[in-house]
Amino acid sequence: MKYILENPVSGHIGRQKYKTTILWRNGEFITDEPEKLGGKDLGPDPYTLLVSSLVSCTLATLRMYIDRKGLPIDEIQVTANMYLRIEKEQVVTYFEREISFGQAVEENMVLRLQQIADECPISKILKGNAVVNTIMKTN
Repeated sequence: MKYILENPVSGHIGRQKYKTTILWRNGEFITDEPEKLGGKDLGPDPYTLLVSSLVSCTLATLRMYIDRKGLPIDEIQVTANMYLRIEKEQVVTYFEREISFGQAVEENMVLRLQQIADECPISKILKGNAVVNTIMKTN
């Protein structure tokens, strides 16, 4: 099977400006745009979902590594955001991620944990070459 997800994520939008319903394998959730952009802020916007993917993947990847190595780290916190800059007449997207632990961690272990965070699948996607193929259907 070529897909990562067993079932595709799908969504739909009706007449309510920017409110979408996203269907995933275990239910549904709503996305929306902030009020300042004409939405009602009923759910996360697409940028928030993208950054949330980076945060959740980082946390899960670090937890797997820490548990596998039996490291005594009970808590991990990841904060992330993104911004856009124009460089050489092109828009470049920057993600900033901050990782903290609820305790002191040895410097050599911090460096290793940073390497592990950089190996999370979403980090790799965001840093690598992604291709979006679009198929248009009309009824």
